[in-house]
Amino acid sequence: MQTNKDHIQHVNEAAQTITSRYGKALPNIVFVLGSGLGSFADNIDDPCTIDYKDIPHFPTSTVVGHAGQLVIGHCSNTPCIVMKGRSHFYEGYSTQQITLPLRALLSLGVKTVVLTNAAGGIRKNLIPGTFMLITDHINMCPENPLRGTNNASWGQRFPDMSRAYDRTLRDLAYTSAEDCGVHLFEGVYANMPGPSYETPAEINMLRILGVDAVGMSTVMETIVANHMGAKVLGISCITNSAASSKGTKLSHGDVTTTSQRVESSFVSLLSRIAKDL
Repeated sequence: MQTNKDHIQHVNEAAQTITSRYGKALPNIVFVLGSGLGSFADNIDDPCTIDYKDIPHFPTSTVVGHAGQLVIGHCSNTPCIVMKGRSHFYEGYSTQQITLPLRALLSLGVKTVVLTNAAGGIRKNLIPGTFMLITDHINMCPENPLRGTNNASWGQRFPDMSRAYDRTLRDLAYTSAEDCGVHLFEGVYANMPGPSYETPAEINMLRILGVDAVGMSTVMETIVANHMGAKVLGISCITNSAASSKGTKLSHGDVTTTSQRVESSFVSLLSRIAKDL
């Protein structure tokens, strides 16, 4: 793990690069797009696109479906930032590295964070192609991005996580979904370290714990956003049914195929949420 001093410096250097490349004050809303869900970024008007590789200390994803671009512009006349793809713990990055891009944006004034992901449905009615608003989460990774010396200028040592996903934003999302004809479920999300998919026994464990959908992202970003005082809305696109005793094999191809199938609904939902924010 890098030292706290190094991490702060890296976040600041990334933020300075973003500011210089964009050239003006950044929007205070960011959308983080999960696996196969990057098409929303194509609907940004007057985009300023910055490749992650051109921003110092930004980790780049090795996963298909994560383009690795920061897109800044307007959606439905709302100024916003879009992270087109993210990095993951299973790629070998630390939790500090995973959350560095969001830290940089939060340090530049972002106050609302919309996190999306592709997830496996555990609850029976969460079938592929449905959407779930995250009400709470369980962190199943062996790390926490706040581990180490706390930077008091970012947030307090022991941030409260009892309202990690903002109720007001969820209410707004329900209204937005109704307006564009998209049905939303609610549920608890768990992130696993990955990259292997879960075994049937692991899924049964998560079900007993009260988990409705499972993935390999989002939770670390939620922790950091809450640490820095931002409000979070989490949306899972259910792209596959989680492992079961029936022995159905899973693949990343299933994830991207389902994401493509529901692409128009997903884009409509996020665009409406952007308009209503």
